[in-house]
Amino acid sequence: MLESVVSPDWESRYHSFNSTWAPGQQMASMRDGSGNEWSAVFSAAGAYVRGFDHESPMSPYGHDNAGAWPGVLDTVPEAFREFVEEPAFCDEDGIPVVTVCLWRTVCDDGWRTGAVEFPEGRSDPDGADRLFELLVDRSPDAYLHFAQDYYETSLDRSAVAAVLSRQPLTAALVTTLNPETSLADLAADLAETGYAAITQSNS
Repeated sequence: MLESVVSPDWESRYHSFNSTWAPGQQMASMRDGSGNEWSAVFSAAGAYVRGFDHESPMSPYGHDNAGAWPGVLDTVPEAFREFVEEPAFCDEDGIPVVTVCLWRTVCDDGWRTGAVEFPEGRSDPDGADRLFELLVDRSPDAYLHFAQDYYETSLDRSAVAAVLSRQPLTAALVTTLNPETSLADLAADLAETGYAAITQSNS
């Protein structure tokens, strides 16, 4: 929701979330405009995450064998196999666009990955560290730094913290974050994300 306020134009948005992506499924996603992306699908079975670093030597387009790097998708549980073949996560030839994949079923006590033999000579061979940086650091300061770098804008720290802590969105909070948009302008995004808001009619 924070991204929706900062970047009302979806085409220019870095992060997105759809609470009704498919029946019984929600999806968070990232695309940086330079070919890097990730998607996280949440379902009754658990969570499935795949990422793609277009500069990674593990890219399906960067090694001799067409397809995902060995081990990345080989042991994805049956409960998540549909996402491996999901057209939105594959190219026009049906090849999964992925360099990193992790999952967690409701029965798991932690995140799982395949048994991958990483190429040598790279500190972040699959791109996971860079791709998921903001998912690991949920602090307002991390997002402030990101927004300054990506959107070239300085944001109010307390307003960012309010949204990250899931406080209901208000007209005043929206204006503090982005004077060029309004709570009314964000109606579609509020519905898509399922984020709570306080409008004049329900306040």
